[in-house]
Amino acid sequence: MFKILKYSFYDLIRSRWSYVYFLFYLLLGFVLLFLNNDLSKAVITLMNIIIILVPLIGTIFGVMYFYNSREFTELLLAQPIKRTSIFLGQYFGVACSLSLSLILGLGIPFALYGLFESNAIFDFSLLLVTGTFLTLIFTAMAFNIAISNENKIMGFGYSVLLWLFMAVIYDGLFLMSLILFEEYPLDNFSLLATMFNPIDLSRTLILLKLDISALLGYTGAVFKKFFGTQLGLFISISMLCLWTLAPIFRLAWKAKRKDF
Repeated sequence: MFKILKYSFYDLIRSRWSYVYFLFYLLLGFVLLFLNNDLSKAVITLMNIIIILVPLIGTIFGVMYFYNSREFTELLLAQPIKRTSIFLGQYFGVACSLSLSLILGLGIPFALYGLFESNAIFDFSLLLVTGTFLTLIFTAMAFNIAISNENKIMGFGYSVLLWLFMAVIYDGLFLMSLILFEEYPLDNFSLLATMFNPIDLSRTLILLKLDISALLGYTGAVFKKFFGTQLGLFISISMLCLWTLAPIFRLAWKAKRKDF
C-alpha cells in the first residue's frame, strides 16, 4: 500500500493541477495579507473560502483521478496485490498531495508575515487541521462514488451533487427546520445536526475559536457552551475522525467485492 501511495503521491506532485492548486492558495494568502495585515481577519476570510472550496476540489479531483487511473488500476489488480492496498494507496496518495498543497500554499505566506509571533497561530492551525480533515473526508467520498459507478458522467454528477448537498442544501434544510419548529427546544437538535455535516462542524469550530460566536445570537451561545469546552472540542475532533474513517472503511469493503 505504501509503495502505491508513494507512486500516486509523486505522480500527482508532478501534475500541473497540483501546482495550480498550490499556487492558488499561495497567491490567495499573499493577497489577503497584503490587503489586510491583521492575521485574525485573514483567517476569517480564508475560512469562508476553504469551507466551500476544499470539499469541492477534493471531491472532483478524487473522482477524476480514479477514472483516469483505471487502466493502471486494472494492471495492478492482475498482480498478486491485495485490493485494499491498491485502492487505499491511491486514495492516500491523492489526499496527501491535496493536503500538502493546502498546508504549504497557506503556510508559507502566513509564516513570512509573522504567524509564529502572533496570537492567531492557534486559529490558523485549527483552520489547516479542519481543511485537512475536509480533504480526507471528501476525497474518500469521491473514491466511494467512483468505485460504485462505472459511468464517468454519473460519477461526476453524483460527486457534484454530494458537494452541493453538504455545502448548500443541508444548510437550507437545517434553517427551515429551525424556523418551522422554533416553538420547541432545539438545542440538542442543532448540535446533532451540526455534527452530521462535516462542513458545518468545521465552520462552527473555527467561528467559535475566533471568539465571534456573539454574532450568531442564541444559537452561538448554545454552540459556545458545548463546543467551547475541552469536551466539546474533543467530541468535535472525534466526529471529524469518524467522518474520515467511515468512507475509508466503506472503500476497503467495496474494493474487496468490486468486479472489475
